[in-house]
Amino acid sequence: MFTAVAALLSGLVLLTGGAYGLVRGASALALRFGVSPLLVGLTVVALGTSAPELVVSVQAALQGAGGIAVGNIVGSNIANVGLILGIAALIRPIRANRAVIRRDGIIMIGASLLVAGLLLDGRLGRPEGALLLLGLVAYLAWSLRTALRERVRAEDELEVSLPADSLGQSLGAAVVGLFVLVLGARLLVDGAVTVAQALGVSNAVIGLTVVAVGTSLPELATSLVAAARGESDIAVGNVIGSNTFNLLGILGMAALTQPLHAPGLASTDLAVMLSLGGGGVLFLATGARLSRLEGIGLLLVYTGYTGLLALAA
Repeated sequence: MFTAVAALLSGLVLLTGGAYGLVRGASALALRFGVSPLLVGLTVVALGTSAPELVVSVQAALQGAGGIAVGNIVGSNIANVGLILGIAALIRPIRANRAVIRRDGIIMIGASLLVAGLLLDGRLGRPEGALLLLGLVAYLAWSLRTALRERVRAEDELEVSLPADSLGQSLGAAVVGLFVLVLGARLLVDGAVTVAQALGVSNAVIGLTVVAVGTSLPELATSLVAAARGESDIAVGNVIGSNTFNLLGILGMAALTQPLHAPGLASTDLAVMLSLGGGGVLFLATGARLSRLEGIGLLLVYTGYTGLLALAA
């Protein structure tokens, strides 16, 4: 138990340091290449901070633990919106580009509806996995096209001062930060699962809560640091991009690796994922900001959901 607690604490320290490096490097790279921070958050940062979900879900699929693989993704997406955006809004009200949020937010909601429909029978086979991966390829291609258009527009505008860090320093900070984030998340998840099992918590609850929150900690650390630094676009883009990648990329890859069977997943879990995702996007799209009061609302929904899971365990 002592080793598990030590892993938890070490993971938290590494996550904090890694998040700072990733946000700093990504912000500098966005400015240097004329790409908006929101797009960086939606793609590079989101894909990077989703690495722990990828490792955990694919490993769980290989071991025949489909419940943990699927529960990890559904629970992570719930935590990303309810917990991460909620806390980030409490630190500082989040502002974002309304048009971009409507566009990428709708894609996230569409991916959520697709996955929820496919999981109604508690199974996800290889054909469904291939369909999800094709959706991810289309989304990334479209995001790349958007990035190239933004860069052309930025080059046509007035000259913008470059960041103080060199290209190598910015890239190094982002890569090292990402590596430290993944390492910290792995330590924290291993320690948390050991503690949860010692306390007699069921596998279903572990997948939807402990593992899900643990693998979402890179997103949490990155978004909180971004919010504290005033990089609201990265905080929002990180969550929306991570959720989209989780649903299309990670679930797709896990299902292609091994057909998934998740008997412990309830329709309530899918409903909460859809409600929180839709609510978060609605808040951001209508007012172009997420207020502290709306953040509290997201947190209350997440707290109530996890409380019900704990009572049912």
